[in-house]
Amino acid sequence: MTTRGGPRCPARRRGGGGRQFRTGLSGNHGFPERETGSLGRFRASLRENVLGSPKELLKLSVPSLVYAVQNNMAFLALSNLDAAVYQVTYQLKIPCTALCTVLMLNRTLSKLQWVSVFMLCAGVTLVQWKPAQATKVVVEQNPLLGFGAIAIAVLCSGFAGVYFEKVLKSSDTSLWVRNIQMYLSGIIVTLVGVYLSDGAEIKEKGFFYGYTYYVWFVIFLASVGGLYTSVVVKYTDNIMKGFSAAAAIVLSTIASVMLFGLQITLTFALGTLLVCVSIYLYGLPRQDTTSIQQGETASKERVIGV
Repeated sequence: MTTRGGPRCPARRRGGGGRQFRTGLSGNHGFPERETGSLGRFRASLRENVLGSPKELLKLSVPSLVYAVQNNMAFLALSNLDAAVYQVTYQLKIPCTALCTVLMLNRTLSKLQWVSVFMLCAGVTLVQWKPAQATKVVVEQNPLLGFGAIAIAVLCSGFAGVYFEKVLKSSDTSLWVRNIQMYLSGIIVTLVGVYLSDGAEIKEKGFFYGYTYYVWFVIFLASVGGLYTSVVVKYTDNIMKGFSAAAAIVLSTIASVMLFGLQITLTFALGTLLVCVSIYLYGLPRQDTTSIQQGETASKERVIGV
């Protein structure tokens, strides 16, 4: 049947196809339609994906456990290494994240992007660099144990971040539901650790002993920061998260200079320069070689055919 404007399109095509409509961008500031909706829709999604899907909870418990291991290994490394050595080695998590992105998500990085990743690593190290201060307190350290712990922490950081990114982007489940799934697992893991280390003190003074308004405010800021990080991972990737974290370090230090009179050092200025240059280099458009590769493939096929 035809109309005055031409052939009538089927009704199911008006949305651009089922999957395209479900994952397509709406007019709400670039967020997919799956991310927005009514409170009732959110409750239904919560019942479906959290209470009624233990498999998904188990899937999101993996990064929670890995992050818990990472934090404990970082503390162990800091207890057995000098602060300067710890600062330098822990920044290897940036290239480790890039390597996990390539291996786990089958992505490719150009040579310039690899250079910018290592440049960012060096820049963050210089920005956070603090010269060692002489102290009369003798602390017994085990450097071998420290380097082993920092290696595990670096690997955990790269793996957990990329794993969470893969889970976020491999399904159309809401970003907020994914956060709830992971944070529920994280709360359970953290509670077990807290009661194992400070169980007696918690029983004596209560769990919320020492929680002032400032503590609650810091918790709120950390929560907002976690949600923002998941948004960055969802709509960009973990490497860009590392670049944004480096930029945040630079901006917070500059704010400390303006508010608290912190002195700018030469290492900080050099590190800031490296961070800015690395962000610029990583954001440069990559050369599209698709047509060249297709041409080479076609020529090979013609040679094989002959």
